[in-house]
Amino acid sequence: MSTLYPLGLRLEGRRVVVVGGGAIATRRIPALLEAGADVLVVAPVLTPALQGLAGRFEWRARLFEPSDLDGAWLVHVAVDDPAAAAEVSAVAEELRVFCVRADDRHAATAWTPAVTRHGQVTVAVLGGGSPRLSMSVRDRIATLLASTTDTDRLPGTVALVGGGPGDAELITVKGRRLLNAADVVVADRLAPGVLLDELRPEVEVVDVAKLPYGAAAAQEHINDLLVERALAGKFVVRLKGGDPFVFGRGGEEALACAEAGVPVVVVPGVSSAISVPAVAGIPVTHRGITHEFTVVSGHVAPSSAQSLVDWTALGRSRGTIVVLMGLRHLAEIAATLIREGRDPQTPAAAIQEGTTSQQIVVRAPLTSIAEAAGDLRTPVITVIGEVVSALLSGSAPFADS
Repeated sequence: MSTLYPLGLRLEGRRVVVVGGGAIATRRIPALLEAGADVLVVAPVLTPALQGLAGRFEWRARLFEPSDLDGAWLVHVAVDDPAAAAEVSAVAEELRVFCVRADDRHAATAWTPAVTRHGQVTVAVLGGGSPRLSMSVRDRIATLLASTTDTDRLPGTVALVGGGPGDAELITVKGRRLLNAADVVVADRLAPGVLLDELRPEVEVVDVAKLPYGAAAAQEHINDLLVERALAGKFVVRLKGGDPFVFGRGGEEALACAEAGVPVVVVPGVSSAISVPAVAGIPVTHRGITHEFTVVSGHVAPSSAQSLVDWTALGRSRGTIVVLMGLRHLAEIAATLIREGRDPQTPAAAIQEGTTSQQIVVRAPLTSIAEAAGDLRTPVITVIGEVVSALLSGSAPFADS
């Protein structure tokens, strides 16, 4: 086979035809849409995943016709019928339209490479017709890129990065990439500490969990730190546990940066409010049990004038309640919910340091959950509702630890 000529295609606004609506088309179409292509899909049926994207492309629900390639710049043949694929190839050849074939790469006029993306860098690997070789080389390059930082560094910028619930592997790909590019990392005790050990030696790490201030003063000092380092031309990553905007004060930090003219990048994180119960075998919603869940902060007691939670409404509700930062006031929270209408026997669970090796799960009725959680230490997430026992009678492979 002749040597291939590699090329990057700018497809924005240009017609790309995909013949077939099965598994291969499902893999190809999202990337074409991401590239801004004007996608036409010709197929009698679509996979459920493609049906979910149907509003973003034109769909002709029938077999291929030669006129389908009118105005096309590129065609992907994603069918496993050689005769049908050959028909599309022949029309594409006549119209001088490059054609990718899933069934026979040697009969195609274009190949799809194995691709990895790293910020603004896209690497495409062609392995001489061997998909396994292409993917192997691609994966090695991806690993190398993940260890580099130059393309991701954003001088004078603050990135608010959600580190996830505790397990270091639950940080997002983008979050980890920006963390690796940071000049300064400002972290608190809920951020995955293992990630800090992977930083370059020259990175300044500020542990704001150890600042000798009260809560309000500490936050003001954190805001000042972020602004000061960014205005000095540093790329600053504020690494937070969970998601920056779910009881993480990320909004306050974003406002402080905005007032100082510092650009902010927000990288959402896996929220502990949902992920910690999930890892403990508790779905916050479950068909036939509840259609809603409410996430509340329990750092202020229900009886406090500072509490912004409508505990009366929560007591009357039937949905799942997820309480963050509520261990100290758990007895009062439970008593308040019962007084406002919750059944005292409602299943409840308290989860310590969820998703980590230190995870402990205790279960008890609402009336006694505070006593059951008496030996736990923060951070603890409490789940209240019938979902707590939804999976206990099945064979789901969850275990308390």
